[in-house]
Amino acid sequence: MKKLLISALAVATLSGSALAEGYQINSLSAKQIGMGHTGIALKLGAESMFFNPAGMAFMDKTLDISGSVTGIMPECTATIDGKDYKTDNGVSTPLGVHAAFSIYDNLKAGISFYTPYGSSINWTDNWPGSVLNQNVDLKVFTIQPTVAWAITPKLSIGAGAMISWGTVDLNKGLVTPGTTDRYIGVLNQQIIAAHPDVPVEKLPLYTPYGTTTPASVNLNGKADLTVGFNVGAMYNINKQWTVGASFRSQMKMKVTSGDAYVKYANNQAQELLGTNLDLINEANFKAEMPCPWVLGLGVSYKPTDRLTLAADARLTGWHAYKQLDVEFLAEQLTDYDQHIPKKYKNSWCYSVGAQYAVTDRFDARVGLMVDTSPVNKKYYNPETPGMTKIEPTVGLSFRPIPRLSIDLAFMYVAGLGIDNASCEYTDLLGATVIKQLTAQGIPPQAIEAMGFQPTGKFTADYALHAFIPSLGISYSF
Repeated sequence: MKKLLISALAVATLSGSALAEGYQINSLSAKQIGMGHTGIALKLGAESMFFNPAGMAFMDKTLDISGSVTGIMPECTATIDGKDYKTDNGVSTPLGVHAAFSIYDNLKAGISFYTPYGSSINWTDNWPGSVLNQNVDLKVFTIQPTVAWAITPKLSIGAGAMISWGTVDLNKGLVTPGTTDRYIGVLNQQIIAAHPDVPVEKLPLYTPYGTTTPASVNLNGKADLTVGFNVGAMYNINKQWTVGASFRSQMKMKVTSGDAYVKYANNQAQELLGTNLDLINEANFKAEMPCPWVLGLGVSYKPTDRLTLAADARLTGWHAYKQLDVEFLAEQLTDYDQHIPKKYKNSWCYSVGAQYAVTDRFDARVGLMVDTSPVNKKYYNPETPGMTKIEPTVGLSFRPIPRLSIDLAFMYVAGLGIDNASCEYTDLLGATVIKQLTAQGIPPQAIEAMGFQPTGKFTADYALHAFIPSLGISYSF
């Protein structure tokens, strides 16, 4: 049983970790959230370093500093056999801080710190899908030094180096309570058969778990430093029209030595499973997770001096997430390395937005995003429920003095839902019991009648929504 449970950890490590379209953050500027998070063809000063580095070249200030913090408050629901299970999430707070300065009139430089990827979700320890995911917290941090050059008054280019690192903290069930209870039933029958003269109520029988997950694993690690690039170009067709394109490269976040820890529901679970999980508690693993490339295209239009319209389309290269490879560092565990298929597809995110200068000190904004899902329905994991999302936004800026801007925005995320999404998993305890019962000479038909299977399938209908307020401040001179 030890080897099979060790193999369970390999599957548990990151099979369905925190990777889905929800793990790419589209809320890194309070100003631009108000405009549907557009910005590829907009001249945003220091904030252009994230949206399109080329836009920074048209900055008309000596120094521009801005910062935003966003609160993401999601609620996800999984409906299983007519019963709803909701997440118990805290508030995630992605942020972006940017500073840019002029070297020459046509040459600018700056540095940004932002969180381009991240995911936090808590399905709780004992929900029916705990064997796939209980809770996860993934964060990726990026520092980006950037330069931008206006080659002509109409054409600019920009480039930045994305220096990134991250952390992952994942909890999931190792065995399901259903299979554990079937196993306990077999053990109890053996105890009863071995003591025919003792009343059942006086026998030391094992207690079923019902809906409680008997044993879970925590996996955490830090991803090594990795470097990518963010490049862009912008062209002013005339005073009204501007077009832009940007490209953020793919990066590989590598956890070279993560740690695994096992926790039990009670002493009985530790008695039943603990001796077989000792080696897991000492295991280290390595894994590699893609931060996909993003190609952005944008256009902006100023019909009047006070009104700005913008539209962006971003293609994210989720096709890079074909499978997840997990390898153990201990020599005795190399036979249990995992290669887990995910088979994501590339997906588009479309944004439109408008800004209107109501007065010299007050701007109003409105926008909309449509974020399509890359998730393969046949390999669906609830770590971040993947589905197409409709995201209306509003925002405003107030300048108490000309150089200082206070920015507020709000985004509502409405998932379109996904029904009958399923994910297969290996039932390691079920496979172990089948092997044991087969060795005892019990026919396969009888074992199957007991309900033991080497694999299981989890199917649910998913829905989600989120409230996302954002606060920003900027100063320039």
